[in-house]
Amino acid sequence: MSDQLSKNILATIIYYDGLDYPLTAFEVWRYLIRTDYYNQGNALIEVSLLEIMKHLESKELAVFIRQLNGFYFLKERDNLVSKRTANGKISTGKLKRLRRIAWVLRFVPFVRMIGVTGGLAMKNANAKSDWDLLLVIKYGKIWTGRTLITLVTHFLGRRRYGNKIIDRVCLNFFITDQSLEVITKDLFSANEYMFLFPLFGWETYHRFQIKNHWIKGMKPHYGLDEISPLKLLSDSLWSRKIRQLGEKMIGFDLIENILRKIEKKRIMNNPKTHQEGSLVYANDDALVFLPSPHGPKIFEQFKEKVNQLSV
Repeated sequence: MSDQLSKNILATIIYYDGLDYPLTAFEVWRYLIRTDYYNQGNALIEVSLLEIMKHLESKELAVFIRQLNGFYFLKERDNLVSKRTANGKISTGKLKRLRRIAWVLRFVPFVRMIGVTGGLAMKNANAKSDWDLLLVIKYGKIWTGRTLITLVTHFLGRRRYGNKIIDRVCLNFFITDQSLEVITKDLFSANEYMFLFPLFGWETYHRFQIKNHWIKGMKPHYGLDEISPLKLLSDSLWSRKIRQLGEKMIGFDLIENILRKIEKKRIMNNPKTHQEGSLVYANDDALVFLPSPHGPKIFEQFKEKVNQLSV
């Protein structure tokens, strides 16, 4: 395939095929992947939606992709359209329930942002999926903040653990308001955090987007959100006052130091921390618990399909 834009379009459709996620023409434009993103010497070139639409209808791409009900996908993957529609309806219900949990979590001391990630952020969650969150905690209180959030979600009966997965909060990613730039900078992370949206903490979310501007190197149409989501939870007078009161009451360094010592020991003694391929960070800047990260597997499938179709 000679045309670089056609290569990028097909690579984008291939990548999201691995997530069972067909794309509209606008989404192909919005989430476009640079196939040469690894070559930082190449200039970033943004293209118009009209150019994307013209290429999607070209004979060159018609060899590989189909269109149904406004969605584009690889040939023989027509089933993805009905699957995405069904998952979209499921995700809407899950987000309503998750928002109720976030309404409570905004009162928790040291919480600065609550962001939705994963399939739910893409509106592509299935009936059995959990709720992935990225939580931003005040710098210097990440261990205290994590403990409080864990206790509150457990008390509400919505913490994921053991076999309790469906419609449970997965508490596997915490960062601080002074370490907003994510650790892993790969194609999977670029997709994950381009889809991320906040339920609470709009100003912190804006700073998060700025700190992760590296995403634009892989996805040239990445940009700052100018309008807050309609369902964004406000930081009301009561939530702010209660959170501040809690921070004064338990904001002692002694508590943070004790929790750091206890939790670090517990994390290091967990066999999943040391299994092959595990992605676990446990320090004062980030608490990341991904014993079986999806990124490497999805990227290998992506590379295999790209090579197969000679993109």
